[in-house]
Amino acid sequence: MFSLEFLEPVRPEVNHKSTQRQVDIKLKKQEERWWDRLTQQQKKPLFLAPDFDRWLDESDAEMELQAKEEEKINKISVESRVRTDPYLGLKRGYLFMYNLVQFLGFSWIFVNMTVRLFILGQDSFYDTFHTTADMMYFCQMMAVLEVINPLLGLVKTGFFPAMIQVAGRNVILFVIFGSLEDMQNKPVVFFVFYLWSTIEIFRYPFYMLACISTEWKLLTWLRYSLWIPLYPLGVVAEAVAVIQSLPIFDETRLFSLPLPALLGHSLSFSYTLQLYLVLMFLGLFINFRHLYKQRRRRFRSRKRKVQ
Repeated sequence: MFSLEFLEPVRPEVNHKSTQRQVDIKLKKQEERWWDRLTQQQKKPLFLAPDFDRWLDESDAEMELQAKEEEKINKISVESRVRTDPYLGLKRGYLFMYNLVQFLGFSWIFVNMTVRLFILGQDSFYDTFHTTADMMYFCQMMAVLEVINPLLGLVKTGFFPAMIQVAGRNVILFVIFGSLEDMQNKPVVFFVFYLWSTIEIFRYPFYMLACISTEWKLLTWLRYSLWIPLYPLGVVAEAVAVIQSLPIFDETRLFSLPLPALLGHSLSFSYTLQLYLVLMFLGLFINFRHLYKQRRRRFRSRKRKVQ
């Protein structure tokens, strides 16, 4: 055994590693400054040798300390230039509560429809609107805030993709299902509502956790992957609903546009819906491209962090 008295105080954490040839000992100074020598005795012990691979002379040590100090100063100056938003906590609180309310609303719809499907089977297809419409009305009216939030700078999501989704869903809900009683008993209502709620019960909790800087890897993957099959299926279900409503609008003349007597009595609203069908699939392409870019950007950044 041997003991050493160091010239300057060192930290109590000492790491050592034994090999067949030698014992490597790592010490850390309590204060980062130049030492004239390691031990108090001027003559170096015979069994002690420095590691020349890590050796620094006085000028090298001073340069290293100076570089560390400059790095600290630069970091402080950068942080001081970044303006802290005094309303950041309030914004995050609002977004957290919004996403929480939407998550609870769509979860209620999803659970209600799932339970009724298991109990009633296909019979549940025909009364979906009457059992869940009130909650769906509430959630979709709340969703208008997703168009307003980007305009106010509360979120980084683009305004145009949010407007396409919210407007498209509200046309289906309020115009197709809400105004036509004959549509409310059709099975297509079940598929539209079920696909909407399945997407949202993963999307809203993802954003909710993001407000508190928390991430669940499985939830992140579901949020950026489930839309690939579900979003096109949802648009197809909405298109079926529009097509089924065309003869009903022709028969009832609801929302028809009055025309001069020379041109006829009125222009059926079904022509507007036929144009809307084309715009619907155009919107599918725009939003699908937007969501794909989001997914690629998200997982590309995560790969970089892993590397």
